[in-house]
Amino acid sequence: MESKFKIVILGIGGVGGYYGAKLAGHYSSSKDIEVIFLSRGENERVIRENGLTIITPEKQDTIFPSIVTSNPSLVGKADLILCCVKSYDLESGIEVLRDCIKENTIIIPLLNGVEASEKIRIVFPETEVWEACVYIIAKLISPGVIKEGGTLNQLFFGSKNANQEELEKVYDLLNAAGINVFLSTNIIHTIWEKFLFISPFATITSWLDMPIGEVLKKEEHLELLEKLIDEICFVARVKGLSFPIDIKQSILNKMAQVPFETLSSMHSDFRRAHKTELETLTGSIIKYGNELNVETPYYDKMYFDLKEKDMKFKKD
Repeated sequence: MESKFKIVILGIGGVGGYYGAKLAGHYSSSKDIEVIFLSRGENERVIRENGLTIITPEKQDTIFPSIVTSNPSLVGKADLILCCVKSYDLESGIEVLRDCIKENTIIIPLLNGVEASEKIRIVFPETEVWEACVYIIAKLISPGVIKEGGTLNQLFFGSKNANQEELEKVYDLLNAAGINVFLSTNIIHTIWEKFLFISPFATITSWLDMPIGEVLKKEEHLELLEKLIDEICFVARVKGLSFPIDIKQSILNKMAQVPFETLSSMHSDFRRAHKTELETLTGSIIKYGNELNVETPYYDKMYFDLKEKDMKFKKD
């Protein structure tokens, strides 16, 4: 008798909690598929005792995964791992996966930035790592409770080296669970397209300390946002990526779809004096600019100011 196809969700924050809940809810009675949460602390305790509650604009559900644990040895060997930790925890966070990986395990990172898959391959060079990105507004509002808002809700994944049959199998698993999933034929381009959106979004909201709606409605703030978009788009083009001529307007239109009061996750982390993804979402553009001899004065200014704020939090 064959064992169940085992899906492991690493990191039950906004992204991992939302997609984990979709999968665990749909496959709760499946004889073929098992969904396991790797979590820790109060989040783990609350989910184990009370389940994971998902609040969406349409309804509220509470689901119970097959297993929720902080102990990877209880998980066994995974077939598919969705890695949903923050980028600053990636290298240390994925170390816990070592006992869960077998010869044909697939890892899909669902986190910000453009280097996640490459970083995972350094730790697990023999493991199949695909690329992915998500557009979703979801956050952990209290232990065991995820709230989703807005109209942006898409998951893209792909791999230029993977077997097409395996790609389609994972697509079918995600799609059947009600996830708005897309199999990208040029996933690197898709990830960068998302990065052109999230990097300036996170940087400007954090630097101005205001939600995206306030940024978009004030001309002087909108001009700063457009400068960031110009800089990151130029960096991407020098790196060899090609985008439509109206990409800036497309990014602004997408931002306008976000609820007025929305904060980027990095902005929320700054407000709570938590670790932030500043290096991934802002610093990386400066790094690429230096490598490519491309000037990024607006990114430089905002990164420097935010770095000072970040250092102040660490001292306090």
